[in-house]
Amino acid sequence: MTVTRRTVLGGMGLAALAAAMPGGAAFAQNRTIRHYWWGNPERDKRTFAVIEAFQKKHPGITVSGETIGWGDYWTKMATQTAGRNMADLVQMDHRFLFEYVGRGALQPLDDHIGKTLMLDGFDQGPLEGGKVDGKLYALNIGSNSQMVVYNAQVFNDARIEFDPLSWTHEDFAKIAAAITKASGGRVKGTDDFSTYIEYLEAWVRQRGREFYDDEGNVAATAEDAATFFQFWEDLRKADAVASKDRALMLDPALAERGVVKGDTAMSLIWSNQIVGVQDLMQDEAGPAMLPHLPGGKPGQFIKPSMFLSLSRDAKDVDAAMTYMNDWVNDPEITGILGLERGIPCSPKVREALAPSFSSIEKRTVDYFTAIQDKVGPLPKPQPKGAGEVRDAFMRTASEVILGNQTPQDAGQIFVEDAVAIIERAR
Repeated sequence: MTVTRRTVLGGMGLAALAAAMPGGAAFAQNRTIRHYWWGNPERDKRTFAVIEAFQKKHPGITVSGETIGWGDYWTKMATQTAGRNMADLVQMDHRFLFEYVGRGALQPLDDHIGKTLMLDGFDQGPLEGGKVDGKLYALNIGSNSQMVVYNAQVFNDARIEFDPLSWTHEDFAKIAAAITKASGGRVKGTDDFSTYIEYLEAWVRQRGREFYDDEGNVAATAEDAATFFQFWEDLRKADAVASKDRALMLDPALAERGVVKGDTAMSLIWSNQIVGVQDLMQDEAGPAMLPHLPGGKPGQFIKPSMFLSLSRDAKDVDAAMTYMNDWVNDPEITGILGLERGIPCSPKVREALAPSFSSIEKRTVDYFTAIQDKVGPLPKPQPKGAGEVRDAFMRTASEVILGNQTPQDAGQIFVEDAVAIIERAR
């Protein structure tokens, strides 16, 4: 269900009523912009608080907030794009950036830099991540990386000691089995990550390839996918992962992750999400890198956790850019946002936030600092059709979980499907 500012904060109906009544002309003249993002309870709470703070600072601008879960976000975005009814500002992901620029759905931001959008001193790496063909189409509102989040208390109870920055896939499998055994099966070692194409992409990078090559072709092989599926099949046979019912919950909300519900010890997230995870847990949430391939390349990378982009359908561009600028520069607003969307790419903002970091925010920053020399380069924006490839991967992985396909057959089928999808999307 879509949650709007109206349902969370209320009061917008009163403003609209006042605008229609005598003496309400000032309200009628208000400039209005729409902001659309994928969220979770913690993110939505912070974002609506930002909207309130922004409107107090800019009483002539009304912001309508629209939020929905990741699983439905891109379906709605595609519908709005086709209907030419996109929100003025949309939350954008690196995975889909190239595709939406190719559709002509986003406006470049370059002409606004130094005028209504101030980016002096910003980290250049995160800014480069929002560029397509040399133009800035997406403003980084936080950097992050992949993360295995674990329940530190469960690890302690099972007497598990490990190096979260250098463990291997073999270590991961042994730990998952040990936790399951130590808890008598009450807590399984890990969620089933086999439906996450993001993990497969890291698996492929560890073997010296990108999932997509520089021309946007599928470079992952059937063997890459098959060995990935086999790794998880072996863990299922060892009864070290969550149940099939849980595994088949595709793109689950944070509240549905096993580490939050307490029935698994490990879940797969992005580093910015650990703030939301910890908010839902009583035990301490610990951060770990994705397991490594001994002698392999780094699988992880640091990416913009998400962007703000100006849509093609924006009506009041100046108002939208004023809002975007405050998101990355205003101390009050960046203080409300904290690190929930990732590490800010403004050194001034990071310095201002540091004294007020919570325990989990400090752990997030420490993790982010520790992995800097253990990650690979940011992949290029993915080609048009990448979203459909992701959907095809989840369907294929589900067939393996259900026992309808062998890992070997599934690897071949998925790569053939992925190649066909990308070719068709060109």
